[in-house]
Amino acid sequence: MSLFIKKLGIDLGTTNSLVFVPGKGIILNEPTVVAISTIDNKVLAVGAEAKEMIGRTPETIVAHRPMKDGVISDYRITEAMLRYFIGRAVGSFMILKPDVMVSVPAGITSTERRAVTEATVRSGAKAAYVVKEPILAAIGAGLPINSAYGNMIVNIGGGTSEVAVIALGGIVSWASVRVAGNKIDQAIADYIKKKHNLAIGERTAEYIKVNIGSAVAEKGKDESMEIRGRDLLNGLPRTIVVKSSEITEAIYDPLREIILAIKTVLRETPPELAADIIEHGMVLSGGTALLRNIDQFISTSCGVNASVADEPLLCVAKGTGVALENLDAYKKSIITRR
Repeated sequence: MSLFIKKLGIDLGTTNSLVFVPGKGIILNEPTVVAISTIDNKVLAVGAEAKEMIGRTPETIVAHRPMKDGVISDYRITEAMLRYFIGRAVGSFMILKPDVMVSVPAGITSTERRAVTEATVRSGAKAAYVVKEPILAAIGAGLPINSAYGNMIVNIGGGTSEVAVIALGGIVSWASVRVAGNKIDQAIADYIKKKHNLAIGERTAEYIKVNIGSAVAEKGKDESMEIRGRDLLNGLPRTIVVKSSEITEAIYDPLREIILAIKTVLRETPPELAADIIEHGMVLSGGTALLRNIDQFISTSCGVNASVADEPLLCVAKGTGVALENLDAYKKSIITRR
């Protein structure tokens, strides 16, 4: 790793965290998980290594997700994680401390914001910049956020879905719901438990979603896949076949909640900006925007055209890169701390 990385952006997601270096791109994409020993409260592993331990650890090791529903639930663990990311990016011989930009949820309080900036500085940053996630997602999706007309971004991640209308570099109206990828996985697991009497883990539920999940039932195309789980009646392993039409039914409720958030924001948007959004449509970003036909589902439900950004999973991280390179242009939307 380079000893002279001067700037880096961190997208602290509920499920995955990405580290972006201007000029190099994404250098790290790891699960937001920290494994901690309960005996001496030590951090044992971070990222991919820690995720492997979920559901498989002895009682003395706990795998924590420091971000709960898009909000930092444990600052000590988050700091350990930031330190790990900065260390991985800059290397252990840190000659120059980098400027670090971290994405935070739109509804963050000033106390939480201060805690994030302090944790970032303590983790080895020279200066910490904190930017609200919808703004970074919009920048990364290529939306002209500093223009006078309204841009609408729907960032559907792992823990939260954030919907925002942005104009002149600031958020005009927004809503955040704690429903996103993880809740969709949970809905799949609950459905299979109820309908097939089979218990499956979060990894299996996610695997089903990625492979045969679709927000809208596709006519004449009902894919199926075999899954394994534990039979709830006799406790033994069992294999069943699930169809994509079942998954569409299973995930309908969490998707409806995202639609309600989008409608709330549209209702609160000033008429001039609402007219812009009807003309230009809204852009979907975040990992869950990769769910098949989600753009079609949102367009039909809201009556406003929705399109998925290029590389939706990377929008927030790419946004940190653009904002770091053009700090002056985006200073309205950036909260700094020396």
